Amino acid sequence: MNTFEMLESNVRSYCRSFPDVFVRAKGSVLYSKSGREFIDFFAGAGALNYGHNNEFIKEQLIGYLQSDGVSHGLDMYTSAKEIFLQTFSDKILKPRNLDYKIQFCGPTGTNAVEAALKLARLVKHRSGIFSFIGGFHGMSLGGLSATSNLYHREAGGVALHDVTFMPYPTGFIDGLDTIAYMETILTDDHSGISKPAAIILETMQAEGGLNVAPSEWLRQLRELCDRHDILLICDEIQVGCGRTGSFFSFERAGIVPDIVVLSKSISGYGLPMSLVLIKPELDIWKPAQHNGTFRGNQLAFVGATAALEFRELIRLEQETEQKSRYIEQYLKEEILPISPFISVRGLGMLWGIDVSGIPDENLSKAIVTRCYEHGLIIERAGRRDTVIKLMPALTIPMEELAAGCEILKQAVIECCKLSFSFQEQYV
Repeated sequence: MNTFEMLESNVRSYCRSFPDVFVRAKGSVLYSKSGREFIDFFAGAGALNYGHNNEFIKEQLIGYLQSDGVSHGLDMYTSAKEIFLQTFSDKILKPRNLDYKIQFCGPTGTNAVEAALKLARLVKHRSGIFSFIGGFHGMSLGGLSATSNLYHREAGGVALHDVTFMPYPTGFIDGLDTIAYMETILTDDHSGISKPAAIILETMQAEGGLNVAPSEWLRQLRELCDRHDILLICDEIQVGCGRTGSFFSFERAGIVPDIVVLSKSISGYGLPMSLVLIKPELDIWKPAQHNGTFRGNQLAFVGATAALEFRELIRLEQETEQKSRYIEQYLKEEILPISPFISVRGLGMLWGIDVSGIPDENLSKAIVTRCYEHGLIIERAGRRDTVIKLMPALTIPMEELAAGCEILKQAVIECCKLSFSFQEQYV
């Protein structure tokens, strides 16, 4: 039994799939204590869009530390915060004609979700929230109440109130007009469901299995919220910061949410940081009505500022678009032909290989394990974890992206051939 098994809680998770002890990381490669190297298609569950130890961002962080810059400041005014606020406004908000106030929350994404839900209820004087089947919004009780995964919900240990789950337009019941369904609920005086304060969603459900909401559906949802005086909250924690191409995933639909939550890659370096973007008229917080000791992570401000500068320096959106086309083409030309029971879906540099059509409950795990054995770190998502989730850093070199895709293809071929269910289908 190793040190981790003896001393760390049983709640540990990813280390069970990737059991090496990692000692160094650079770009899109992880190095283990045993001397092995792994291509990283996991990217810190989306927290490392700019790769491990990005040199440009690291230099800014080291310089700040060496200057004895403030390391902890609660919500006091600091130069690091001021520079980040101005940079975020100049490089992200103003070019998109977005007018938001910025709230700094606790260190993780679920802290931002908690604040957003609390504020929506405060503004609208209603307790209800609509979330979506397949949605994931965090593990604290507020975020968990809006998360549909029963495995996670049952671990809460208490009843999770005031959230009603609506059908998502993809990944649940194909062909169901979910907008009409919600419209009927909101207008039928016998629906038994009260008007919510807000509707929270991911424009692409990442943990839910890479389910992509159509742009037209997103526009219809925005209109539905406007008609019924409901706030629209977009959870950009995993799919934002350029992961799907543009900085915000909702940009493709041309909509403006009332509230946006950001975390994961916003700090640029994997440092804890979360934000709530709020339309100014909704910013009705009173001083300290929502707070937290670590809502002012000064190093994260420095890293986030550097990341926004880095994006422009290397023209990251264009680079992401090129790699996105490569991934999509590779999956469709190299992975889909392996079996007619495999499907692929995604956007930008977040894609999934769905093997749920092959009735082997261990297949996805076998593929991920085989990838790891061949030097690729990749995770699973979706119902029963049957979707292999590709989420490399946006900065991954093309040769490493291609090499990782080849490992993935080989693992899918090997595991499908070994699958008894797969063999039965072709006998």
